[in-house]
Amino acid sequence: MKKAVIITGALGGIGKELYRTFKESKFEVIGLDKAAVDAGDGNLLRVDIAQCAESPASRDRLIARIREILNTREMSLIGLVNNAAVQNLGGVDSLTHAAWDETLKVNLLAPFFLSQAFLPELEGNQGAVINISSIHESLTKKNFVAYATSKAALSGLTRAMAVDLGARVRVNAICPAAIETSMLKAGFEGNPDGYEALKKVHPVDRIGTPHEVAKLCLYLVCEAPGFLTGSTIGMDGGVASRLHDPA
Repeated sequence: MKKAVIITGALGGIGKELYRTFKESKFEVIGLDKAAVDAGDGNLLRVDIAQCAESPASRDRLIARIREILNTREMSLIGLVNNAAVQNLGGVDSLTHAAWDETLKVNLLAPFFLSQAFLPELEGNQGAVINISSIHESLTKKNFVAYATSKAALSGLTRAMAVDLGARVRVNAICPAAIETSMLKAGFEGNPDGYEALKKVHPVDRIGTPHEVAKLCLYLVCEAPGFLTGSTIGMDGGVASRLHDPA
């Protein structure tokens, strides 16, 4: 049986590197992304994760499709990487119902329902669930109310699932700080000084790379000891340990 992993948000800045890293490590990768062009080869599926979280019928169709791929291609599901996320910015005064709704569906509900759906395969193969959370689960800034709340809940879900599942399936989360993706760079377009300042605020004097996140994720799926579960692992360049006193 060939090792397989499911990666959501497989065409995002971190998702692409997750996809590449697992493929290079001889995994069969089933990538899900709403921007995908579904070529029908089963490797990259066009999926709206929010719709799957909202609609049991849509979710059941996706689960059946993935399960068919796993069975017909003789794949053993070793890992589920819940990477897909939306970042709807807005403060307490401005956040809309639609922004909250989408954020919670994509960032919180979809990871749970996918984990629940593929629990039999993951348990049977001594597999793992990896949730890509964020430093915003504990440290945030203005206008990240919905995003920070969803990531705090995702980290809480990670711990609760680990307790609930025990030795059946390992469940951990990665909590990155600033990672060098096209989305991050777009937010600093025309502001190179701001981008340099962002690098400097991290004690390691740089921004993280998607490959670093992918390597940690691969380790958590393949090599991490069974005693490592229920952890939210910071990948933040030390910024979460740094005081920002003016003196």
